[in-house]
Amino acid sequence: MSGVVTGDAVVLGLQSARLPSRALAVLIDLVVVWAVYLLVMIGLAFATASLDEAAATAISIACFLLVLVGAPIAVETLSHGRSLGKLACGLRVVRDDGGPIRFRHALVRGAMGVVEILMTFGAIACIASLVSERGRRIGDVFAGTLVVRERIPAARALVVPPPPPWLVGRFAGIDLSSVPERLWLEIRQYLTRAGELDPFVGRRLAERLADELVAVTGTPPPPGVPADAFLAGVVAERQARDSRRAFAPSSVEGLSAAPVVAPVVVTPVVPAAGAVRDEDGPRATGFAPPA
Repeated sequence: MSGVVTGDAVVLGLQSARLPSRALAVLIDLVVVWAVYLLVMIGLAFATASLDEAAATAISIACFLLVLVGAPIAVETLSHGRSLGKLACGLRVVRDDGGPIRFRHALVRGAMGVVEILMTFGAIACIASLVSERGRRIGDVFAGTLVVRERIPAARALVVPPPPPWLVGRFAGIDLSSVPERLWLEIRQYLTRAGELDPFVGRRLAERLADELVAVTGTPPPPGVPADAFLAGVVAERQARDSRRAFAPSSVEGLSAAPVVAPVVVTPVVPAAGAVRDEDGPRATGFAPPA
């Protein structure tokens, strides 16, 4: 998973596309583009039969640039990073921050693709993708883009195990606002794969994550609680808070649905001149009666 940070400081877990899937997508795109290019060239050969050699050469170069370079750039721009090959392989080109690409990103990728893919038969692109940590070619580096997988098998989505029953609700008062998303991601990855780790390694990793969580929240675990159970209890508390915020009615709807009660103003009664005040009657306190 790739730690892509958006403009709203949200960490996205995007899976970078590797060389085999990218090579298959490029192969599909090249087959389609070359087929269109050959059909266009055959049509131009009949249309420009009466022209001289210089004019025919100029038209051939223009056709090469428009079909083999301009068409992929236009397709990636209009489809926001989904060419025909990438759509078939479940891939998409995004910016480094996870947003959709624009014309300038597609232009840089297409211009560099002429050298990386067309002129060198993909050798430079393959080497750059193998060397890069996130599988990017040189065009992606200069354009600030990344090719990610859009279709991830559902079997890979692991569920965080629940905490022990005696820890449910024990961390209701802990402050989780300052916990970074990086630490949440590491804790979730540990909890989903704790059974696959060596017991000693897993215990050391849980203790390190628990120490980082305590340093951020300032709340140590209860005495005698293991580190892995503490992590599971805190993650369950965060999930419970997220669920309450997601399903609770908004404050605006609550205010609009609440009945509006007009304030009651009590005007003190001043006895008329000569009137006798009843000493046994109730005295005004100055507070409005309950609505």
